[in-house]
Amino acid sequence: MSRSGFYDWLKRQPSQRSQENSALTEMIKSIYQDSRGTYGAPRIHAELKRQGIQVSRKRIARLMREQGLRAKSKRRFKATTNSQHNKPIAPNLLAREFNPIRANIAWAADITYIPTNEGWLYLATVIDLYSRKIVGWSMSERMKTTLVEDALMMAIHTRQPDPGLVHHSDRGVQYASEGYQSLLTQFGMRCSMSAKGDCYDNAVMESFYHSLKIELVYHERYRTRDEARQSIFDYIEVFYNRQRLHSTLGYQSPVEYETAA
Repeated sequence: MSRSGFYDWLKRQPSQRSQENSALTEMIKSIYQDSRGTYGAPRIHAELKRQGIQVSRKRIARLMREQGLRAKSKRRFKATTNSQHNKPIAPNLLAREFNPIRANIAWAADITYIPTNEGWLYLATVIDLYSRKIVGWSMSERMKTTLVEDALMMAIHTRQPDPGLVHHSDRGVQYASEGYQSLLTQFGMRCSMSAKGDCYDNAVMESFYHSLKIELVYHERYRTRDEARQSIFDYIEVFYNRQRLHSTLGYQSPVEYETAA
């Protein structure tokens, strides 16, 4: 190449495709940051589509690779269920019917743990299977029956469900306890429990905890339980329920999905 040709090349404007890629990359980075680093190409593709931007998922994936953008990855879980007890066990009424036709027909509940420098922080949640919205939650340094009772009462007060709602959980001693079962009876709920050791019977609740762990907990180092409480509150109430796009809901947030119904 001649010297004059080289300098002409330096002065040449970027191609239209290059300019489009630059603009698209900035949008991808913005969506990725707003998602707290949790979105991969499918959800970024869905968010761009919501904004009226038509672009292929493959192109998004390529531009993300070039920028080193990756959705947060998973790790293993620690079991929290203690089903070694002599309390009554309910049949599996839910039978893996995870998509009820409207809100407050079926809820699922479970417990998980959050590590902090002060020790474990236990989290109990209740999810509405219709919208995947977390409708009740509670946190405590002890995995007592009051932990799950508080989460259930929050769900009841905020949703005011009619009698007949199916409440599904594992066979943990907290859910089989007299106190918890009395609350279900008091509010006309039908108790349903997973088969022994079968996490697929409560797959939606497991999926929420999976998201919570890989999108938040595994990337934090909580010094205190209070620090963890504030972080988890923000994840559930600000991000998960109101912002995070759920593939099961046609890439809408739980609040959007319920509002649109």
